[in-house]
Formats: sequence, C-alpha cells, structure tokens
Amino acid sequence: MIKYKIKKGMSDREIDEYADYALTEMTLKEKVDIMSGKHFFMLLLKDRKFGVRAYPGGGVKRLGIPPFLFTDGPRGVMMPGSTCFPVSMARGASWDIKLEEEVGEVIGKEARAHGGNLFGGVCVNLLRHPAWGRAQETYGEDPFHLGEFGAALIRGVQKHNVMATVKHYIVNSIEHSRFKVDVQLDERTLREVYLPHFKRCIEENCATVMSAYNKVRGEYCGHNAPLLRDILKGEWGFEGFVHSDWMNGVHDTIGGVMGGLDVEMPRAKYYGRKLEKAVKQGKVPLKLIEESAKRIIRTVLRFTTKEDSQNYDPTLIGCDDHVLLARKVAEKSMVLLKNKDKILPFTSKEVDTLAVIGPLADLKNTGDHGSSHVRQNNIVTPLHGLENRFGDKVKIIHNDGSDLEVAQQIAQSVDAVVLMVGYTYKDEGEYIPIISKGLGDRINLGLREKEIKLINAVSQVNQKCVVVLIGGSAILMEEWRTRVPAILMAWYSGMEGGNALADILFGAVNPSGKLPLTIPTDPAHLPFFDIYVDEIEYGYYHGYTLMEKERREPAFPFGFGLSYTEYSYKNIRVESTEEKIIVSVDISNIGAIAGEEIVQLYVGFEKSSVDRPLKLLRGFKRVALKPKETKTVSIDVRKKDFAWYNPDNRVWEVERIEYTIYIGASSKNEDLLTTQISL
Repeated sequence: MIKYKIKKGMSDREIDEYADYALTEMTLKEKVDIMSGKHFFMLLLKDRKFGVRAYPGGGVKRLGIPPFLFTDGPRGVMMPGSTCFPVSMARGASWDIKLEEEVGEVIGKEARAHGGNLFGGVCVNLLRHPAWGRAQETYGEDPFHLGEFGAALIRGVQKHNVMATVKHYIVNSIEHSRFKVDVQLDERTLREVYLPHFKRCIEENCATVMSAYNKVRGEYCGHNAPLLRDILKGEWGFEGFVHSDWMNGVHDTIGGVMGGLDVEMPRAKYYGRKLEKAVKQGKVPLKLIEESAKRIIRTVLRFTTKEDSQNYDPTLIGCDDHVLLARKVAEKSMVLLKNKDKILPFTSKEVDTLAVIGPLADLKNTGDHGSSHVRQNNIVTPLHGLENRFGDKVKIIHNDGSDLEVAQQIAQSVDAVVLMVGYTYKDEGEYIPIISKGLGDRINLGLREKEIKLINAVSQVNQKCVVVLIGGSAILMEEWRTRVPAILMAWYSGMEGGNALADILFGAVNPSGKLPLTIPTDPAHLPFFDIYVDEIEYGYYHGYTLMEKERREPAFPFGFGLSYTEYSYKNIRVESTEEKIIVSVDISNIGAIAGEEIVQLYVGFEKSSVDRPLKLLRGFKRVALKPKETKTVSIDVRKKDFAWYNPDNRVWEVERIEYTIYIGASSKNEDLLTTQISL
C-alpha cells in the first residue's frame, strides 16, 4: 500500500513529504532521468519545425509524477495560433505593470490550452548596448524597471498554474559570441547592476531559472557555483530548479551538477547515462542528485496539483479577447518622440489623401524568428491598419519607396505621408548558427542608407510627414531627425500593431509610451561592444547612468515620450516612515484631451562617499487624467533601495547622507521636480 499519493490541492507540507517519499522509491536511473529533457530530436524530426509543441522533461510515470512541458516566449506562447503581443521592449515602453500582468495571464491560459506547463519567456537580461540582437526580448536598460516587469509577467503566468522561467542568468547581452564570451565584472557591478532584476523575480516566487550560455569570471553560467549555489540558492533562498539553455548550455557532466544546474535541456547530452556513471564512480555525490531531483519534483507538483480556476480549452488560443489585449498593449507601447507644430494627430477632415511609403508598410513584421517567434498568421500590417480604419473615407496610396523619384512624386500629391522604416528579423534577433534564421547582433545602429535618402527626399516635398520606426531597440537618427516634423517609435508591435498605429496617427488613441532605453546621438557614447569578442569587461555604467556621468546629451533620454496633451507637475513632498519614504506630487492635464502620463521617481546620490550614478530610477506609476483634471500621485520607495553593495564586508549599506528625490516626466533633469531627504 502506497502511503503517499499525488492529488489535487496538496499543501506545501504534503508536497515535501511526497517528494521525500518518492526519493526513497526511485532508482538512481530515475533520479538522473528526471534531471533532463526528453525526446527532443525525435519530436523535432517528427514535426520538422521547432516550437510547435511543448517539449517534455522530468517526470516519473511509475510514481505518477508528471513531466514539465516547456514552451518558449516572450511575446506570446511560441506554438501555432497563439496571440502575438508586441515584443517585451515595446511592453517595457508602456511602463504599465498591471497591463504586463494581464499579458502574463493570457500567456498562462494559452500555454495550458496548448498542453504546456512551463513557460520559458521571462527575459530580464539588461540592455547594456542597443546593438544586442535580442534586445527586443527584454524590457529595457534599467534594473529596477526590468525587475518590476519581470515580476508582473511571472505573476500573470503563474496564476494559471504554469511554471515561469526567468532567463538568461546572467549578463547575457551579446548574441554572436554568447556561446563563448567570458564576462568580467567587479562585485559592485554584478550586485548593483546585473543581479537586482533577477532577485526581484525570485522574490515573486518564479518557479524556475534558465542559466545563460556565456561565462562569468572564467566559468560557464551553467557550471557557476558562486552564481547558482551561493547567490541564487543560498543568499536568495531560491527553492525552484535551474535548467540550462538549449544549445550547449552544459559543457561538463560533473561541472554542471557541482555548479548547481538541476536540469539539462533539451536532452541528456552530459547528464543521463554520463551522470549516472559519475555517481556510481563516486565523482558526484548522490546527495546532490537527490537535492536536484527533489527541487524538480517539488516545483512540478506545486503547480500541477493546484486546483485550476477555469478550463483551458483550445478555443482560448488567439481568441478575440486576447487579440483585443494585444491591440491595447500596442497602443500603450508606442512612443511619440517628435511632434513639431503638433502635426499629429492627423484628422480625416484635413487629410483626404494619405501616402504610406516604405519597405515595411505592408510587411507582417513582428520581430525575431528564433525562439521568441510566435506563429500567427493574422497579423495586421501598418497599411492594412490604416485601410481598416478609414475604408473609403481617406484615399490611401501605398508605395514601397524603392524608387525615390516616384516616392517623391507621390508625397507631393497627397495631404500627408507616413514613412514606415526600420528593421526585420533579418537585421536583428537570435543568432542560431545551425538554423541561421536570426542574424544576431546589429552592426549598424541607424537606418540603411536607402531609407535615409527616402526620408530626406519625401520630407523635402511634404511637411506633413511622420516617420514611424520599427525595431527592437534604440535606432540612431542624427542624419535625418531634424528634417522631419514627427517621429513615432512603434517597435515590433505584434499582431494588432497596424490597427494600433492607425488609432494613434489619427487621434483615436493618445500616445502615452515612454522610452525604456536611452537613444544617443553617437555610437561612441555607448559602452564598448564587439559581437565576436572572446572576453569583455562590463563596467558599472551604461545607458542613462553613463550619459549623465559623462555629461553627454542624448538624442532622446530614458523615460522620454510625448503626448497629444500636456501635463504639469507641482508640489513635491516626502513623508518618511521606518522602512520607506512616500513621495507625492500633484499632476495636472493642462491640455484639451484625456491622456495617460507615466510619473517617474529617481533617487540622486550626489553626496555619496563612494562612486555612484548621479541618480537611479526607484519607482513609477501610470496615471489617467481627463482634460483640466489634477490628481495626487504617491510612490513608495523602500529605504533599503537606497543601498550600495560594499564588497569589502559583503553587505548592502545605506549611507546616512542627504539624498535628492526627483519626480517627473523623464530622466532629463529639466523634466523633474526635486527635493532633499536625509536618512
């Protein structure tokens, strides 16, 4: 008679007891087998495509322990028909945490409807340099902002009993050399810049962690005991399991287990029989195998034995409600960077004829075609979005812009022009040498020469011209940005991006997105970046912290974005409690239309006795305001978030000094109100 049984509604204590019982019943082979993915190549040969099903791992059928079933992301569930959301960088530009949690819920529901229970799409790798090919898969350049978005996605996904994976742990931000590069960084840079957002995701009870391919201080991340055992599982108390990335994420049987890697994905190349043999030969302690097996069993049971709140029928996949959410996300993500003389929004009264020009105007272009690719056919292009909105009310002329003379003639003949330029998956994305679908890191941070010529030619003959940029990261625009009246950053905006774009250009939606990154004027203002590098040192500064430290003026600062209305900030005040400060400000919509503003709070460290950024983001809120309406917005900051990491005594310290509190519309000092507080 079996004393312990798996059942729905198991408590944590019952799950722990069952895991302990299972380990007494399992053979060594079963304990080792649970530590890897299964049947990957067999399924790949059968499907002839990657990502069309959930890939299994773990599980002990004899004991009723279910497998984990992996599907990728992060712009939706990778499997066919799923809702395709704007990429993570676009969602980061929404600065809308509640909305990101809703995205996570849709992903959780659709993962279950597809038969999956492990979502590998919570990417919070920090954007150190905009050339990184997979920049589109993360949320931006700031650790605080990244952590809050990652936590929101985790909350949403895990509400539906789907295990979320946060990735790629850690300092993964070069694509071409990701399998070999050795990243060197000092302890303060590691702790203050590259770890906080991962720690935030662990605080949100993220189920699993994916290790990165690269090395850190000479050791592969999948073998790195200081990162996996000491910090993640030790200091942070992570109770889930760590699995490898999917191509050469493990390089050594003993090194992987001793380093703290619990699961080799997607198959047992170094684990499996090799690991079983290493245990029998006494090269790997059995207790480490049992520790990993228990983590896997406990995590899987924690999610698979929970009672479901609903049915996960296949009709949920790509359903109307989910598509509507994708449109809403796209609308809130687009960033208005320039609007000279307020030429936007267009109106159908003023615009009878509209030219939509450029190579991306009628292209189904949702981003990378690697592991983040969502196979969705119902994609609304910019051209179709404008046609959907106006039908016969506005005459729309489409031209791909390949012939400058023709494009210029068309531009002269119409009331307004929308220029669609930027990137596709052929320009930036995941570098997969075998499949060669993504070209990896960008070489050029600006537009192609032919697109620059197109912009200059069209803007010469039509002053009602807006440039719409498509891409996953910062695009430099010094050759042309002063010559055009309006610029809109639309990112890779998902399956409903065309409809969202039409809504914004013609004023049905007031743009409210703000940059989650800094756009420089010159590549020389960025950190060193070499796509083929074998070893690189990551410094303490990047993004807006580097720009401010070196007193450089960016083209567009972190947190910047315009609206069709205007906002006024007044009356900053600070209240202090034992554990936090509460910063309040009065914000008014002083324009004529309703809008949503993103209030940003920064803490300044000008009087610190150690080298620190001039200021750091420590809070933000989105607020909706009607015309002439005023609201008070309050943002809490934990006092421990003022701390710096002291590498000499290995503790976080809050200096007893005067800090500057900044609150306002962007990271630019001119956009911020200030006050001081002493701790």
